[in-house]
Amino acid sequence: MAYLTTNPSAKERFVCIYPAYINSKKTLAEGRRIPAEKAVENPSCTEIKDTLTAAGLNVYVENKMYPREWNRDAQFRGRVRVQIKQEDGSLCHDRFSSRKDVMFYVAEMIPKLKTRTQKGGGGETGSQQGEGGKKGKKKKK
Repeated sequence: MAYLTTNPSAKERFVCIYPAYINSKKTLAEGRRIPAEKAVENPSCTEIKDTLTAAGLNVYVENKMYPREWNRDAQFRGRVRVQIKQEDGSLCHDRFSSRKDVMFYVAEMIPKLKTRTQKGGGGETGSQQGEGGKKGKKKKK
């Protein structure tokens, strides 16, 4: 027993963040933990991991399902564990004193990720290429 109390930095002490906690498409009953206007549309574990790693936090991803998630697809799998306190109980970063602070930060930063900003631009160019392809087919006939 003494070993468990002297080693509080075990990975089980990290806080868990499921994507459903910050998903604007989810209701409170489905697991959203922050207000919908501050939440993000369909966040992924990798996006959460990337933002928290960039913030300098100790993070790792586990292949676990959120219990309230009815969809078993791979895109909905995963949870992120984040260390917000040191072994002695002091905070790793002054900005993150609780799980809520971490969730609000992640929800604020995910829309700024390159993958999110490129998706909008990529969709526009894809539609333009599609139109160009249709024009090319008309010329061949």
